[in-house]
Amino acid sequence: MRRVVEEAVRLKLEQITLYCLSSENWKRPQEEVDFLMHLLEQYMIEERATLMQQDIRVSTIGRRDSIPARVLDEIDKTIEMSAGNHGTRLCLAINYGGRAEIVDAIQAIAKQVLEQQLPPDTIDEQLVSDCLNTAGMPDPDLLIRTGGEQRLSNFLLWQVSYAEIWVTEKCWPEFNEHDLQLAIREYGSRVRRFGGLADEALKEDSDG
Repeated sequence: MRRVVEEAVRLKLEQITLYCLSSENWKRPQEEVDFLMHLLEQYMIEERATLMQQDIRVSTIGRRDSIPARVLDEIDKTIEMSAGNHGTRLCLAINYGGRAEIVDAIQAIAKQVLEQQLPPDTIDEQLVSDCLNTAGMPDPDLLIRTGGEQRLSNFLLWQVSYAEIWVTEKCWPEFNEHDLQLAIREYGSRVRRFGGLADEALKEDSDG
């Protein structure tokens, strides 16, 4: 993961989001979950110097409940320490699920409507986006699916509506910076239509 993140920094990517632990992963054997928590805690401590040297800004998405307090403490320390950095944003999805995220957003919006702070007819896509975990973050342009799987696995369901999907048979940690380069080259060869025609998409790219 470190090599891939460092390559993202070298390429000056605005953001890279890594799916560290899904909300469904708690169903796995306790020993495996405990190891993942230990690994996350260790990463937050040992990589701080590198994160600061490379001007990486760390953030997280996902529900904080169920995550051990000691792990949350180290996560928060790293987020606070790197808050002033201006390079690539490293977003870690921890205890995250796309459906749960959307449910939380609906509840937040419903509460505003119930308290008469928000007229229902003013609810639009931007408001929903602003209530998601990823508020203020750009929607992904490229979704890399490892392990050869042909599914989203409850990852950023709202945000990846128009993301390009690239599938590799490799799993972590075999996936490395060379695979990231390959995925980006493939992405660069595609024409993104966003629901329109190819000529319109090309014109938008040239104008932008």
